Amino acid sequence: MIENSRPPGRAAGKRVLVTGAARGMGRSHAVRLAEEGADLVLIDICRSLPELEYPLSTPEDLAETARLVEKYGRRAVTAVVDIRDEVALSTAVDDAVAELGGLDGAVANAGVLTAATWDTTTSEQWRTVVDINLIGTWNTCAAALPHLVDRGGSIVNISSAAGLKGTPLHIPYTASKHGVVGMSRALANELAVRNVRVNTVHPTGVATGMSPESLFGLLSEKRPDLAPLFGNALPVVMTEAIDISNAVLYLISDEARHVTGMEFKVDAGVTLK
Repeated sequence: MIENSRPPGRAAGKRVLVTGAARGMGRSHAVRLAEEGADLVLIDICRSLPELEYPLSTPEDLAETARLVEKYGRRAVTAVVDIRDEVALSTAVDDAVAELGGLDGAVANAGVLTAATWDTTTSEQWRTVVDINLIGTWNTCAAALPHLVDRGGSIVNISSAAGLKGTPLHIPYTASKHGVVGMSRALANELAVRNVRVNTVHPTGVATGMSPESLFGLLSEKRPDLAPLFGNALPVVMTEAIDISNAVLYLISDEARHVTGMEFKVDAGVTLK
């Protein structure tokens, strides 16, 4: 007898938190997880910040991510939250988890990028980037962990190729993404006994709109000598969001049940240089 029913997905029955979910990689992660059977908690700031050269997401973007998740028959709970606000984030996660009935994983994806030479980098850039990329990632872990420590689960922190090499011209970003690695390694050690896995993912450049125009000017006009550091070994200029989402799916799934404390590179070989 031929079985016509669709096999259960690789994330079937899991409930997963994704930050920065309104567009770009965050939306891609959410949709890929939904495609494989997960219900989602979708969080984004949904407003732009004056310290950044590029616009951030809108409430309409977040609603569209929820629609795409629901297209796969999965549940989506949304909240507009600045991940720098630990109380608001924790409250939003608690409320969403109560609605979904539990939490099995978290993807700390939200992040920002500024560009400047070392001598033109401002204290405002440092504060914004570190507060969002590092402390915001910590806040995401801290909001998710109370729901994971009694039953196990998976935390995936999105770092960067810049979290593994000394990528110049965005020093706060590089420092923050290195910090995510150290934090994740420490958490992996501390939480292993509770069967909570913590891993980082390290993309090369991804076409998501998180791209300060000044970076290209710096590389083409002021410091062309540094351009080779940004080149991938594979013959691609950038990777695609889905390539990162496939790594996230693996780490959230039970296929990675014995994988923790890993730096998962999806970097087209940029860190080989």
